Amino acid sequence: MILETIGIFLIIIGLLILFTTSFLARQNNNFPKKKRDALKNFCIMIPARDESLVIEDLLISIKNQTKKVNMKDVYIIVELKTDPTFAIAKKYGATIFIRKRLDLKRKGYALDELIKDLDQKKKYYDAYFIFDADNILDENFLKEMEESYKAGYDIATGYRNLKNGNDSIISACSGITFAFLNSNGNETKSKQSRNVTLSGTGLYINGELIKKWASFPFHSLTEDYELTLYSIENNLTSIYNKNAIFYDEQPIKYKNTINQRTRWIKGYFSTRKEYIPRFRKKLKNNPNFGSLINEISGMKPYIIMIIGALLYILNQIINLFKIYDISNPIFRGSFMKIILIFMLAYILFAFMTAYIILKDKDKINMSDSMQIKAILFSPLFFSTYVPCALKAFLKKEVKWEKVEHTKRWNT
Repeated sequence: MILETIGIFLIIIGLLILFTTSFLARQNNNFPKKKRDALKNFCIMIPARDESLVIEDLLISIKNQTKKVNMKDVYIIVELKTDPTFAIAKKYGATIFIRKRLDLKRKGYALDELIKDLDQKKKYYDAYFIFDADNILDENFLKEMEESYKAGYDIATGYRNLKNGNDSIISACSGITFAFLNSNGNETKSKQSRNVTLSGTGLYINGELIKKWASFPFHSLTEDYELTLYSIENNLTSIYNKNAIFYDEQPIKYKNTINQRTRWIKGYFSTRKEYIPRFRKKLKNNPNFGSLINEISGMKPYIIMIIGALLYILNQIINLFKIYDISNPIFRGSFMKIILIFMLAYILFAFMTAYIILKDKDKINMSDSMQIKAILFSPLFFSTYVPCALKAFLKKEVKWEKVEHTKRWNT
């Protein structure tokens, strides 16, 4: 009984924190200070170690942009001249940058090395776009992102669509994660002038920032989330541009998505450990108050509610073992409570997935049959974040692991 009471109490506390945070997060006033002229001088940076299977499709999509690109300002970052990616990039007229610090494996280090090289050469741009090698850009991507740049935003991120949403239920549900992030979270944040959550690719950074840093100073397991927190702390302006569409390959195997999400969770908490204590000191009279509050709260209410639900279920399981008599009303009641809480959780996540799919139906690159499968399977997929979190907490060090990209466009 005590575990059940504590469980219910924690669920209520989690909900109260969530609703309070949602209300307070609206108190934000962090808009661009001035508008800019059209984007003329910009570059594209693409970390592309061993990405010969997919890089050509991205380069073709860059050449086909309605906003014309000087291919010499497209920087392909590789580690070896013998990498087949080198020859493909050269064929399309891109500039190839060969890394020297091969002991530093993370994406942030690859970008850092390139930017430091450009800084030494005194070569600067008005905006720096970042893509992953497996991405494909809609023909109007840069044209749409230019609107965010002209509006004065320091950072903008586009609509992350699925490149391989029909390959497996795992890739479909993995893509739905980013649909939640953007169409639900980032769209609301943009309307309230809060800083959006960046997801590593399909974004630009204002050149004035890069020039000031003279580097890319974000080297954690999740350099994108680190940049997100930096933008909040320093009152940078960021926005989600849902009209700037790009396509991204998702893992098709369960093992790969587990490794990927474990790294995200480890990076999320290690980065917060550095930034959040500083956030609490910056709340007073801050135009970015809502963003600070939102990140200080972070995943706490959800974690509290999950712990509460697990304690509630544990209490019912203990009752089942203690009584072990199917004819006993308490036994039947405990069994029904377990079934009910799992059903409620399943229906909630299935409903949320259906809402996102219906909202993005005109955009999302997924067949009707796969959309139905994603709605039915997504609650199980999201439940696997719990073992991912446990793995991240129990493992002292989570190393960056390369994700193999093999999906050609429209194949």
